[in-house]
Amino acid sequence: MLVLALETSCDETAAGIVEDGCRIRANVVASQIELHRSYGGVVPELACRSHLTNLPTVIDAALEEAGVRLAEIDVLAATLGPGLIGALLVGLSMAKAMAFALRKPLVGVNHLAGHIYAAFLTQPPPTFPFVALVVSGGHTDLYLVAEHGCFQTLGRTRDDAAGEAFDKVAKLLALGYPGGPIIDRLATRGRPDAVAFPRAMLAPGNYEFSFSGLKTAVRQHLLRAEEAAGLPVEDIAASFQEAVIDVLVTKTMDAVQHTGVRSLAVVGGVAANSGLRGRLAEVAARQGVQLTIPPPELCTDNAAMCASAAYYCYRAAPERVAAGEGDAWLRLDAKATLPLRSWSTARSGDGAATR
Repeated sequence: MLVLALETSCDETAAGIVEDGCRIRANVVASQIELHRSYGGVVPELACRSHLTNLPTVIDAALEEAGVRLAEIDVLAATLGPGLIGALLVGLSMAKAMAFALRKPLVGVNHLAGHIYAAFLTQPPPTFPFVALVVSGGHTDLYLVAEHGCFQTLGRTRDDAAGEAFDKVAKLLALGYPGGPIIDRLATRGRPDAVAFPRAMLAPGNYEFSFSGLKTAVRQHLLRAEEAAGLPVEDIAASFQEAVIDVLVTKTMDAVQHTGVRSLAVVGGVAANSGLRGRLAEVAARQGVQLTIPPPELCTDNAAMCASAAYYCYRAAPERVAAGEGDAWLRLDAKATLPLRSWSTARSGDGAATR
């Protein structure tokens, strides 16, 4: 089964084609980093206009890369949310039009489910049940995934997501945008123990996150000129990154131990961070836990991950998917905030399913 998915939840315009949920036939992403760099962050209006311009091009490029015609696609998919509402509407509207014209099934995908299903585009994929850490610019969440489409929330951030903290600290340090990759590079040349930044909410059994205080601690450190003077920016970056990694790894491995699972998937944009990947690999190996982290290009926003999620959603309940007939497909709607709920028979919901 071939699934063509569109992903426009934020500032990446993406089209991906995946076969049977696990084989990437095409994964095309048009980045908007240069468009937003001078603003220090994503400008929603500019992102939407760029999606409108880029979507036809990335769809054509995906079809060419996969070596298939549009008529050969079995299922269409698009991200419903969470994300920038205008950006989501661009991709979802395009997918609706294609589904209606081609009379093909249309699946709406939760962006968080997409990130989790990036792990199933990786070999070997995680083994059920597994703990999933979704860590990105907008989310830092822990889930227990019992089976395909069955998600139980263990904890989430109470304020800033980890990726958001990276970008904000990079702005404080005048490093540029996006901040995460820049801090990661600088941290490799710095001393992680140079500054004793705080680690929030590390009590065992607590799977909530908080990074707002850490961001404030960096700001206060920089305001104390006598302390900041002479301290290389590499040391500040390394110390900040070490604090984030300590919290993410400690809480994630605590969740693995508490749930009794032996499999862990770490996904989302921050999962591309080399320091986090290295620490998790070391700790997971020591504790005998199977670790799945997608390659960096599947950690950041892309459409192949959404196509994989859509495949498993459609396979679980094809009768719930609109087929471009009547008005069922019109009920799909974009949502800026959309909790991840289950679609499997074990737990009904709307995580990556149609409505």
